Amino acid sequence: MSILKIAGVSKQYADHVALQDINFEVPEKSIFGLLGPNGAGKTSLIRIITQITGADTGEIYFKGEPLKPDHIKNMGYLPEERGLYKKMKVGEQLMYLAQLKGLTRQEAGQKIKTWIAKFDIGSWMNKNIEDLSKGMQQKVQFMATVLHEPELIILDEPFSGFDPINANLIKDEILELRDKGSTIIFSTHRMESVEELCDNIALINRSRKVLDGSVKAIKDIYKTSTYLVEGAGKLMVLSPDFKVLEQTESNGFFRASIQLQNETKPNDLLRYLIASVEIHYFQEKVPSINDIFIQKVQENTGI
Repeated sequence: MSILKIAGVSKQYADHVALQDINFEVPEKSIFGLLGPNGAGKTSLIRIITQITGADTGEIYFKGEPLKPDHIKNMGYLPEERGLYKKMKVGEQLMYLAQLKGLTRQEAGQKIKTWIAKFDIGSWMNKNIEDLSKGMQQKVQFMATVLHEPELIILDEPFSGFDPINANLIKDEILELRDKGSTIIFSTHRMESVEELCDNIALINRSRKVLDGSVKAIKDIYKTSTYLVEGAGKLMVLSPDFKVLEQTESNGFFRASIQLQNETKPNDLLRYLIASVEIHYFQEKVPSINDIFIQKVQENTGI
């Protein structure tokens, strides 16, 4: 089931077309990557989903219903440009933002205590936001985004400003939130995070969607039947069923990238190689999301 359905959404600002006929669905209880280069239209779409602005044409459905103001209480939004009140104390700010999302003071207090323990930030509660480091402020903003346990959480560049240790902490929390039933949409330029976290993605470029689907299915589509092989001996491939794309040799060992031809199978290649060399490593070369991202953007821009 989809928690969010984007149906034919377009948006234009004066002469600038931000979005053109965007269509995709976000599966419930999943982590969804909204990808694209700067200026592609990602933030414009997020602003429409969160009802900061409206679409010119098209419709957005939340859990099967046309998007309406009441749905906001079921969402949490972490914008790329953070929006904390710098003169407010951390504890006061978390309480205020939690109550804005509909929690009672007692409910908010209990949830704040839970997150204080998770992040070990009890000593921050009486500090002003402006007195915290950027990474500390990021943690507070993340807490404010998820305190009310929203069904849909939208994170725009959530790892910006974090060192590797705290980035991993946030990744763990994102996975736990999904496992507890939340759906997470996150927009990021960190493709390694997409590989690690996302179940599904959509790629937007120049205001149009150019790719969407499950990460596994997309990677399967872009595979080229190419295998990385390492071993000992003198590698010589003379069969028309296999094409050597790259090869290096050193001290009696070789490393090669070999592409299957004529609908041959991996086992055919293995049998062919074993007859003449000793195989130490054999693995299919699967394109990374970063490789696919670059390829699709280049195709879409005519580079």
